[in-house]
Amino acid sequence: MTLIASVSGIRGTIGGAVSTNLTPLDIVSFAAAYGSWLKSNHKEVCTVVIGRDARISGPMVQQLVQQTLVGLGIDVIDVGLSTTPTVEMEVVRQMAQGGIILTASHNPKEWNALKLLNAKGEFISKTDGEALMGYIENQTFDFAAVDMLGKISHCNDALEAHIDQILALPLVDVNAIKAANFNVVVDGVNSSGGVAVPKLLDVLGVRLTEIHCIPNGNFPHNPEPLKEHLTDLADAVLRHNAHLGIAVDPDVDRLVFMDEKGELFGEEYTLVACADYVLKHKKGAVVSNLSSSRSLADLAKSHGVDYHASAVGEVHVVDKMKAVHAVIGGEGNGGVILPSLHYGRDALVGIALFLSHLAHERKTVSALKSDYSHYVMVKQKIELSPEWDSEALLAYVAKYFNNENVTTTDGVKIDFEHSWIHLRKSNTEPILRLYAEAKTKTHILEQIKKVERVIKTFDASI
Repeated sequence: MTLIASVSGIRGTIGGAVSTNLTPLDIVSFAAAYGSWLKSNHKEVCTVVIGRDARISGPMVQQLVQQTLVGLGIDVIDVGLSTTPTVEMEVVRQMAQGGIILTASHNPKEWNALKLLNAKGEFISKTDGEALMGYIENQTFDFAAVDMLGKISHCNDALEAHIDQILALPLVDVNAIKAANFNVVVDGVNSSGGVAVPKLLDVLGVRLTEIHCIPNGNFPHNPEPLKEHLTDLADAVLRHNAHLGIAVDPDVDRLVFMDEKGELFGEEYTLVACADYVLKHKKGAVVSNLSSSRSLADLAKSHGVDYHASAVGEVHVVDKMKAVHAVIGGEGNGGVILPSLHYGRDALVGIALFLSHLAHERKTVSALKSDYSHYVMVKQKIELSPEWDSEALLAYVAKYFNNENVTTTDGVKIDFEHSWIHLRKSNTEPILRLYAEAKTKTHILEQIKKVERVIKTFDASI
């Protein structure tokens, strides 16, 4: 069982002992810290938008968070079952001072988390997170007197408002999508996507088959939208002779497609395809993180625009996008960020852009994939040994490969001539993540073995 509290939020497994799992006391303490931090920045009326995915623990966690904020004198706008990008946009629409999304993203059902937003509907910065953590450490909470308690109101049209803003984007060609008469299968992993994605596709005139779209929180497979978890979707695409399949994670900020052959389009290529469509209509810089495929950089070069890499994490991608005035960006895990809508990963706008692109190109999904430079990416998890100092390990690896092009902005990234490997500590699990890419699987597995041998020598040296 695990509890991870950091400047980006709190995430853990439900039940068990306080301070080692995500218990009611930990939830209340963290919500009180966020509310106290928010009040310190907004002296007058303070309002927070709260939404959740369909996890079984969601209603319990939501009640604890909302009533804690009420106890601090903060008003709450409850949007109920929702998506991460919907809550982000609702903060702005409601002119609230903050927002909280109750979701552990791709983690299994025993996990939950509090994702924290600022008044722009964006994830709070590292500096803000550090200030918030000070309230946790010192337990300096000042709760409201009885006549100053906050109030809870309910908003039932947040998703509709989100979809309306997507449809209003000039780049979203609703007429072309309707004319294409797409036949699509959706896997909503029995969470918020099972409601949000069909609702979007319905207004886009798409013929739809739903699997795992009952939002009861009983995930029918591992909720991370990877190839090995999406066999039901592959079978359904073939069975229904669909043009494509769509899968999202439980809070609908990650997006993957499946082609008409039941083969995964590739989560790394979600952003590449959407960026290709955007760049054909509007030139400008593009951004992804250090663990994302080189194929986006290749695409940027083909369009004559600049590519920039950021540290891993949505807040870092957004900061870089703002700095370079990017027209699109995101992460290679299927996260698409379109600034003309909002600065947040958004599977719904990704779907609308991809279908517009597909309708304009008049190609199959597999043919569209062949337009982009092909790489093989391997993603692995390395369990952290209790004896390891992860920072010392990363420094050890960086020193070993100092004759290569090494970047230490976020963990260690080693750029070889025809491949790269990125090793970093996870923000959400007690593991190291290893990402690696090359033109062939044989080549990248050889490079990974080099790094694994270095790690073994580090372990032996302790």
